[in-house]
Amino acid sequence: MSGTQMQSQASTDLGGDRMFVWGMLIILAFWSLFTVARSADPLMGAHAALFLGASVIGIFAMIAHRTSGYVAESDSYEMGVVKAGVFASVFWGIAGFLVGVIIAGQLAFPNLLYFPELPWTSFGRLRPLHTSAVIFAFGGNVLIATSFYVVQRTSRARLWGGLTPWFVFWGYNLFIVIAATGYLMGITQSKEYAEPEWYADLWLTIVWVAYLFVFLGTLLKRKEPHIYVANWFYLAFIVTIAMLHIVNNLAVPVSLTSSKSYSLFAGVQDALTQWWYGHNAVGFFLTAGFLAIMYYFIPKKAERPVYSYRLSIVHFWSLIFIYIWAGPHHLHYTALPEWAQTLGMTFSIMLWMPSWGGMINGLMTLSGAWDKLRTDPVLRMMVVSVAFYGMSTFEGPLMSIRAVNSLSHYTDWTIGHVHSGALGWVGYISFGALYCLVPWLWKRKELYSRQLVEWHFWISTLGILLYITSMWVSGIMQGMMWRAYNEFGFLEYSFVETVEAMNPYYIIRMLGGVLFLIGAFIMAYNLWRTARGDVREKEYVRDANIAAIPAE
Repeated sequence: MSGTQMQSQASTDLGGDRMFVWGMLIILAFWSLFTVARSADPLMGAHAALFLGASVIGIFAMIAHRTSGYVAESDSYEMGVVKAGVFASVFWGIAGFLVGVIIAGQLAFPNLLYFPELPWTSFGRLRPLHTSAVIFAFGGNVLIATSFYVVQRTSRARLWGGLTPWFVFWGYNLFIVIAATGYLMGITQSKEYAEPEWYADLWLTIVWVAYLFVFLGTLLKRKEPHIYVANWFYLAFIVTIAMLHIVNNLAVPVSLTSSKSYSLFAGVQDALTQWWYGHNAVGFFLTAGFLAIMYYFIPKKAERPVYSYRLSIVHFWSLIFIYIWAGPHHLHYTALPEWAQTLGMTFSIMLWMPSWGGMINGLMTLSGAWDKLRTDPVLRMMVVSVAFYGMSTFEGPLMSIRAVNSLSHYTDWTIGHVHSGALGWVGYISFGALYCLVPWLWKRKELYSRQLVEWHFWISTLGILLYITSMWVSGIMQGMMWRAYNEFGFLEYSFVETVEAMNPYYIIRMLGGVLFLIGAFIMAYNLWRTARGDVREKEYVRDANIAAIPAE
């Protein structure tokens, strides 16, 4: 594409979406100013002030952009927003892992890390901060950054909307800041994975719809006739999360200047809606979106085609059809009708087939390139992530079976299961994507240090194993102690005795989290040095010399 064509395209894109961005910023500024002036709720006033500050900064940025005379770069892709997504992913990842270590320490050493005069440091406020930081802040930024990269490269088209991708990036991260500060202040609607209140949810809806339009718009103007399978998974993730978010967060606010709202649903309907959302947030945010990363980055890094493109299509359609029905298995032995519980259990067991089909497809993509696992720690990390995906998607359906669930539910076994998927699958495939993206985006031949990737891999793998095995042992022990009766028909153990028995495993869990956090710090340093253009030349010369030694 010529420079003149690029300038014309950039001008069209900027003109098409400038009004949308201006409109959103002005509306946000006026609402925030009105709320700051009229709200009797100090917590709402604090968040309105944050929104107001963000909107004013955005307006000044728009003015600066308009007067700068900026035109698009000569290449046909918008990679600036992807670079920003990489920075945000690393920052939020370390922040989320750090808070996770802190709350693990609170459970292991409650007397040392309890500060009643500082309510924002309590476990009840830090725990949702941790889950949202690692899932939505870290994971969400990884998904936005990689989807913007992949859809451009596989479509051979620049991102649709000149400013809208930047609006999506900054708007999403503004939502993260609002949600995180809300948790610390005690603003919550008490829904798992959906804690932010109505005004934050409304803002996220606007941002997410813009995200959908950017992604769809890029696909519509693609120069490649075929839509690559990774884009199907990204699209399923974006559309389904939009539907889940809107329905689960339907609520009536007390007033437009109050942070408090009441859910549209009540009783068992509210529980069913929440776990329809909660399980599919895992299914489409933490599974479908990251499967898209697998289907692009593993073949690209291995320099091999996807093992079976037909299997990837079967994987896609079966996964998205079955996953949406599995949520009721979270509500075994509750007031939910038993037929609905059984339906959720049945579809959960059926998920074994598409999940393992995807795992096999990812692993077999390395056919003919298995030797690269010895020399490429980034590829090894991504392959191990697929193994964790297979393990956690075997364990999940197993735990949905009512007889197994009677032992596992409400215990640390569930915590171990969640973190085998979160740390092993989501964490490792995200780290692999970041290790790939930084050299590609900053046009570096190699990472700063492949040896540091090795250290990251082995330290964090040990951390994951300590974490999940301690929680498996702790959880099964906990469930067995809860159901133990003495010869008189009374409970054998009190609740306090079960907590006391789990304490050593909580310490092991904390140590596992510390190791995982150390690995993330190593990655951040490695990526920073890579972006700067630094390379440990001696390391690569040594590796080349070793590789040149002929086999006996």
